[in-house]
Amino acid sequence: MPIRQLPDTLINQIAAGEVVERPASVVKELVENALDAGATRVDIDLEEGGIRLIRIRDDGGGIPPGELPLAVSRHATSKIASLDDLEAVATLGFRGEALPSIASVSRFMLASRTRDAEHGAALHVDGGQIGEVVPKAHAPGTTVEVRDLFYNVPARRKFLRAERTELGHIEEWLRSLALARPDVELRVSHNGKPSRRYRAGDLDAAARLGETLGDDFARSALRIDHSGAGLRLHGWIAQPHYSRASADQQYLYVNGRAVRDRNVAHAVKLAYQDVLYHGRQPAYVLFLELDPTRVDVNVHPAKHEVRFRDARLIHDFVFRTLQEALAQTRAGMEAGVAAAMPAGQPAAAWGGAAPAAAPAVSDGGARPFVPWTPAPQPLGLRVDEAVGAYAALYGQADGATPAAPPLPRQDQALPEGSGEIPPLGYAIAQLHGIYILAENADGLVVVDMHAAHERIGYERLKAAHDGMGLRAQPLLVPLSLAVGERDADVAECEAQTLAELGFEVTRSGPQTLAVRSVPALLAHADPEALLRDVLADLREHGATRRVAAARDELLSTMACHGAVRANRRLTIPEMNALLRDMEATERSGQCNHGRPTWARFTLGEIDRWFLRGR
Repeated sequence: MPIRQLPDTLINQIAAGEVVERPASVVKELVENALDAGATRVDIDLEEGGIRLIRIRDDGGGIPPGELPLAVSRHATSKIASLDDLEAVATLGFRGEALPSIASVSRFMLASRTRDAEHGAALHVDGGQIGEVVPKAHAPGTTVEVRDLFYNVPARRKFLRAERTELGHIEEWLRSLALARPDVELRVSHNGKPSRRYRAGDLDAAARLGETLGDDFARSALRIDHSGAGLRLHGWIAQPHYSRASADQQYLYVNGRAVRDRNVAHAVKLAYQDVLYHGRQPAYVLFLELDPTRVDVNVHPAKHEVRFRDARLIHDFVFRTLQEALAQTRAGMEAGVAAAMPAGQPAAAWGGAAPAAAPAVSDGGARPFVPWTPAPQPLGLRVDEAVGAYAALYGQADGATPAAPPLPRQDQALPEGSGEIPPLGYAIAQLHGIYILAENADGLVVVDMHAAHERIGYERLKAAHDGMGLRAQPLLVPLSLAVGERDADVAECEAQTLAELGFEVTRSGPQTLAVRSVPALLAHADPEALLRDVLADLREHGATRRVAAARDELLSTMACHGAVRANRRLTIPEMNALLRDMEATERSGQCNHGRPTWARFTLGEIDRWFLRGR
């Protein structure tokens, strides 16, 4: 068959295979065009899950009548004009493919009116065949109608799912948009009935999170806002106790664009590694802002993916920001976001939100809370023994920071009449030798003493080991390791990084490495498998925490063995010592395996158990 130029209609239908996957893809492209045009309100009318009809109406800048045919032509756009514009693109759309692709596989109508025009104009396109521009009464803004999607491409139409499924994909994308653009009002109707409305304006952060992701997420959300190295990361992450079976509540935006990025997802997963129960997924809404020239958005036709010029920096920035935030999830801390936005702050630039204050407890003066403040006594953790044994075996590097001292304990009662009640309150009893019952200002606190003690010991072991530094143990006989050529290249380029992790590695052949030392604490593990995993991480993400994770796993086991066991009777001072240590220990809301260490029951909840006040 000779080489020949394809017809424009066929070219657009081929492009539609990449840009238009389902009705949700059409809604995404058209709504993004509306936002780029400055719309503050977008109405979305759907029929049969968008298969029969998608109508998008906006109040944006509009399109002059003479430009309507150009709008449905391939690679025609008002958003970029040069390569410099493409490298620093700040709009959601820019490729000029969406409208002609959609128009080639549907019965399409585009109507618009600019703000200074006396009347609007409309253009009809039927399966790629462009009609004439005709006058049409229209309010300022633009309306796009897409009827009978894929009517002329039966092979694509038969792959569409049921009406409910296709509508679900559209609602999920609109939920993602509502989180990113609280300044835009979105109204959705399906089969002639209003189905959802996201209001615009100065929004309450908890209310916006609640209407999109549910009140449970809003109550568990931690506000993140950190800047550095020309980057800013802000948004919300859910506390570890709020986790999901799937990754259905993970939203990432880069310069306002919703994307999926494996590098950032990996960084988030690592940050949660120490506090999340096995098999569970974190939930988050994160906005990453950086110079547009440092990120390439022209990677995927549907613009779902981006490519960072400093991928390693981005990975490390996200990981460290979230890790530090999660480290502050101590037992007793309050969750949630502020009840109201700062006065005069626009909704598009949601600011930091302080944790909600603990509610005051009042019972009409019938049961005033008078705390008993005993002097807590130390509860032995056997951490010093483990740290001392490690130091005796491997010594301490010259100039290394001394081992971190044990966390301070409260060894005296609060001043009389101070009225200050610790978040976890004061112990009143032990239940079945497993749980500590404590009374605080809100009601009753129940603590799993083994899980809590385990986390305290684990954090102390990590602090002590970090203070000593990572020691390398030379091998009597170097280990010869056969790897792929790419891994050998990585090992050669990252020799300094590997040395910092305790590995002394040299390249002894095109696909061979000589390993002369391994991390001392992990010498009895499988260093060959560990090194392969480290090289894989360095190759894919430019960073690795494999050694730290393996070390943490070993320290976690040591802490577990050193923690108090069930049926050990504790004195009241010992229980209070454990509660105070929990309040001072990072990540003490979860044990080493991600299980919760404590629960709280307010007086209001307990009153409801017994129908008091009804």
